[in-house]
This record gives sequence, structure tokens and C-alpha cells, in this order.
Amino acid sequence: MFPRKNKTINRWAAFLALCFMLVFATIFGRFVFLAEAKEVDGHDLVKIGKNNWTQVKVVDAERGKILSRNGDVLARDVPAYDLYAVLSHKAPSYVKDKEKTARELAPILKMKETDILKILNKPLYQVEFGVHGQKLDADTMERIKNLHLPGIGFIRDSKRYYPNGTFASYVIGFTNHLDDADKEVGVLGIEKSLNSYLTEQDGLIKFYSDRNGDILPDGVKDLKKPKNGDDVYLTIDRRIQTVLEDAMDRVYEKYDPKRMIAIVCDPKTGAILAMSDRPTFDPNERNIQGYTNDAISTPYEPGSVMKTFTLAAAINEGVWPGTQTFKSGAYEVKDGRSTVATIHDWIRNWGTITFNDGFIRSSNVAFSIVEDKYLGPDRFYKYLERFGFTKKTGIDLPKEADSRINFKWHTDQVMNSFGQASAFTAIQIVQAATAIANDGKMMRPYIIQKVVDPNSGKTVLAHKPAVAGRPITKETAEKVRELMRKVVTDKNGTGTRYNLKGYDVIGKTGTAQISMNGQYLTGEDNYIFSFLGMAPKNDPKLVVYIAIDRPHLKPLQAGSEPVSEVFNPVMQNALQYLKVEPTQTDATDHAAQKAVRIDDWTGKPVDEAVKALAGQGLHPVAIGNGTVRAQLPQPGVSVLPNTKILLLGTGEERMPDITGWSLSEVLQLSRLTEMETAVTGDGYVVSQKPAKGAAIGSGQVLDVKLKRPSGAAAKDE
Repeated sequence: MFPRKNKTINRWAAFLALCFMLVFATIFGRFVFLAEAKEVDGHDLVKIGKNNWTQVKVVDAERGKILSRNGDVLARDVPAYDLYAVLSHKAPSYVKDKEKTARELAPILKMKETDILKILNKPLYQVEFGVHGQKLDADTMERIKNLHLPGIGFIRDSKRYYPNGTFASYVIGFTNHLDDADKEVGVLGIEKSLNSYLTEQDGLIKFYSDRNGDILPDGVKDLKKPKNGDDVYLTIDRRIQTVLEDAMDRVYEKYDPKRMIAIVCDPKTGAILAMSDRPTFDPNERNIQGYTNDAISTPYEPGSVMKTFTLAAAINEGVWPGTQTFKSGAYEVKDGRSTVATIHDWIRNWGTITFNDGFIRSSNVAFSIVEDKYLGPDRFYKYLERFGFTKKTGIDLPKEADSRINFKWHTDQVMNSFGQASAFTAIQIVQAATAIANDGKMMRPYIIQKVVDPNSGKTVLAHKPAVAGRPITKETAEKVRELMRKVVTDKNGTGTRYNLKGYDVIGKTGTAQISMNGQYLTGEDNYIFSFLGMAPKNDPKLVVYIAIDRPHLKPLQAGSEPVSEVFNPVMQNALQYLKVEPTQTDATDHAAQKAVRIDDWTGKPVDEAVKALAGQGLHPVAIGNGTVRAQLPQPGVSVLPNTKILLLGTGEERMPDITGWSLSEVLQLSRLTEMETAVTGDGYVVSQKPAKGAAIGSGQVLDVKLKRPSGAAAKDE
């Protein structure tokens, strides 16, 4: 017999069921209401939901690259990392041992332990380390990661990187974080003048996400594509610039001058192939002393280099008294102030010589007479205008300075003829020289080849050769070049130190006095020594101008020595690189006899090429085995004995031992193997990555450290 159900339990069950039904009906009704009304208390629920689900992320773009005319990257963005430390105990990982953390981070960040401890003891959830912890490179980041310090993390960022250090630093410039958008902004050089082209535009992506922040299928709501900055191609030639930088470094260290200026120009087009100043700086370190590119922004008295253009003016006007004679030594000039100024030659015992000889010997008296008695101030000033000395050249670099011309008094007018009284910039001198080299046609200098949009491949800006004027005739230019050649070859010429064996260099020396507070400095070292050279004589392919301000010379040492130690290697290397055939082949030309013409070894066995080149007294370097598929220097170039000849084989490429190599040789290797180059220091290679024998390939980074020899080694060098 079954027990009867308790009526009380049945009643409670019915009551509870009714309550649940009422609650369910209420909630369901609320959902129905919200679904129809889509708002509560005046708040749009759909909008709130979309805001909660929607995320916006920045898609980083890159600042445009700066490249040489050969396509070598001179400036680019690379990954960087900002260091932070989590201090809150509520975080999953936080700094537990502050003393240990400070002790191990200090040497890496180059900070004091006490300064790091002050940061780590702040009552904050998370801290950063200021400039010491910002923009860290990948190697530094990995060193810190390997310490396995709790609470230490990184935020990925990017920074501007200049792989060649001091290479053309005043031309390229550098960037800094200056604007509210926290973007890199150019503050010097091309980085500044073309900042609007180089600046990138970051993209944005707006999407619906799940609770983990992951994008939902078909969840992209809006997309703004990133746009990388435009790439800038310069006329700078990496090979020529590298040789110039090496020579400038050696001379700057050896003679400790106040400053140095060097420009290499293609006179046919006006393209600047190399430009450098000393002192210089590394844009990665930003150890900059001054923000002036002296090559374009600092006018100074050019000295006797100016006689080249006075000579050209007189020849062009038909008044050059070339074979006539004058008494050298001193010349008196009266000006409108009833005063008499006496102009002296730098050597006063030449006696009576011809005006042609006056140019060869660099006589101030000769050119004072020519300006005073033959040309006259009015005609002479017109040629200052025609040669571009009275206005800026218009070169495409920021902060070009104008000349400072003193032409009021007769003494100033006469002194202008031999390079005193007025001040000009080095780039004005180079522009004027293109007229001598280019048969009377003067070319405007330029350094920006083109600007390319990397997103579309289209050229958005292109600079082409532009004629700045025709100050003289072709016949005049030829006559000037004849006399400039004698400056270098004649036994009485002031430029014999620049007579390169194998090439008919022409030029004019300059020794300019330095004026301070209205008075010229005295002393054997207080001059600006310079040389304006071209080669070859009949059809110059290069104009090279070097000026060195107050080098420290030894007793009886000529000011032309430091200048020639820059000019000679630059001109010789550049002519060989440009495949300009030597022009002197006489029996006394020992350098031409020793020069070796490189054969074409492509398609032939590497072993055979190595053996043959070694037999010619050269230094072959094999990169890979099999047959030769590329070589540097290229076939047909004449080089000196023991020159390194790089041979790239068809087999697996292996890294050679490059210890002791110069930067120019390293760059040849990277060019041949298509490796990226990261260089620190200057001088010669003391360490390398990849190591000797390691497999290498295109796109790989060749990381080298250079160091200049000291003590006896430096003297031998």
C-alpha cells in the first residue's frame, strides 16, 4: 500500500513553479522590450555594444630610405625596443629583487646602479628608464632578455639607422622625435630638407573582436592602409665617398686641423659624387659639435685658387698678357681713400718673369697687375657674376650660404683677383670650376637624383643636369686647362705634389690668409690650404676640391702635404673606378708600368683565376668555388700591385677573413655579395660577423668593427 502525497508539499511546489514562471516572464519581457527599444535609461545599447566589441589598432609604416646613386642604403628604419619594468605586486610578473635588477642592468644601459634603483623604487605600477632605455637595438635587447629578470619587458618600436656611421653625415643629416605625433622628424641635411617626402603615414584598422581581442570572422569595419615614406636617391657614389672619408679621417687625425672641406663633382652634369666635412659626427650617436655643413654654408677667402677664374676672365676678354713680362715681388695699389697698399708675392726673388709663369708660380703681383691694368674692376666684377660668385648656387641642400663680396675700394677690387677681400663657399668654387672643365658650360651642382614612391614605384621628383651659365668660351677653357696642367708639371709650379703618375691632373693651389677681427692671422699654420683639381686634362671627368683650415704642420712642412694626402688617393681611386684610362705611358712613369689591367674572368674556373691573378702580383680573394660569375674591380680596370680582386664563384659562398681590410674594400665585398653592411668605428677591420668560413648570401648583414692603428703602426701607415 503506497503512502498518500502530502498536500502541503504539493502546494509549495505549485507556488514555486508559479514564482519561476513569473520571474521568467518578467526577464523575457525585459529582453523583448530591450530588443525592440534598443535603449535603456536613454543609452543606445547597440552603440554601447559595438564600442565594447570594436578595437582600433595602428598599422606602422616606415620612414623612407635614403640611398646612394648605386642603390646602397644610407639611412633606414630598423626595429628598436623600449625597456620597461613592472613594479606592482598585483602583476603576474614584477621586479622582485630591485638591487639585483639594478646591478645587472647598469652596465648594459650605461647607467649608475643608484639611478636605476631610484627608478625602481617609485610608487608606480610600471616605469621606464628614460633615454637610456629607449630605442635599444636587437643585440642589447637580447642581452637583457638573457638575464631572465622578473618584471622586465620591452615595447617594440623602430628607430632611424645609418649603417655607415660618419659617411656623408652632414649631407644625410639625422632625425629626432620632435612633433606631437611622435614621428621621426629631420633636423639636418636631406633628412630635414626632404622631410615631407620621407615621412610615413601610419595606417589604422578598426574591427570587431572577441573577449580575447582577436578579430572576429568578417569583423573588419574600416581599414586605412599604411603608406611608407618616399625613398630618396642621392648622386653620392658610395665607392668615391668611402675613399674620401678614409682619406679625410687619416689627415684629420694626423694634422689635427680646425676644419676640412672636400667635394667631388661630375663637371658634365653637376652631380655631387662625394662631399665631406671635418669635424664630422655619427648620426647614430648624434655626437655632433656644429650644425653647419661647411662645404655649402661657410664662406671664406679662397686664396690663389681664385686666380684660375681671373685668368679665365682675362683670356676670354683677350687681354691676358701671357708671354709679356713683369717685375715680381711687390706692387703698390692706390685706393679712393688716398692710401697705398703694397701687395707682395709669397716669394720675392723671382725677378722679371712672364705672366704665364706668374700663374704657374702663383704670383699675387701678376694678378694684381692684370686686374688693375688689363681687365679693370668693371669687367672683372662681371666675371664674378658670370662665374656665379655673387649669388647662391641653388644646390638642393638646406642652409646654403651666400658669398660676402667686398668690392668698394680699389685695393679690395685688386685683392679679389688673387682670392682675398671676399669670401665664397666651396660649392660656389666647384660650380665655377665646371665651366673650366666643361668647355665653358657651367653646371649647377645637385645632390638629389630622384625621389621614388616605394608603394607605386613612381618617381615623384627628379633632378636633371641644369646649365647655370656660359661664362667663357670653349677655346678659353682649353687655354686655362693648359696652364693649369703646368701648375702641376712645371718644376716651378706650386702643384707638383698633385702630379699623379698615369693621369694628367690639372689644378690650382690656394693658400688663403684668415681674417679675424679685421686682422689677418700670422704664423706658418694659420692658413687655409687648398687645391682645385681636375682630370684628365683634355676632357675632365672629375672636379675635386679640398680645403684644410690651419693644420698642425711640422717645421718646414708644406701646407700642400695634408691637402695632397686627401686629393691624390681620392682622384686616383675615382678615376680607376670610373674606368678612365691612364694617359701617361712614358718610360719614366713607373706607376703606369706597374699598373695591372684586370682581365675578364667570368665563366672561368675560380682556381684558375686565383692562380693567374696571384701571378700578376695581385691579391685574389675567392668567395665560393666553381666558376667565376662576378668580380670586382670589374674587367678592364688598371690597378696597382697587391690590390684585392674579389671573385664570386657559382658554388656556395663562404665568408673570407677580412681582418685588416679598409672600409672601401669591405664595401666592395658587400656590393659583390649583395650583403647589407653595418659598420662601427673607423680605420681597418678588427672583428667581423659572419666569421671566416661561414656560409653567406644575399640580404645577410655583414657586421664589421673598424679601428684605427695607434703608435708605430699609425706612423707606418
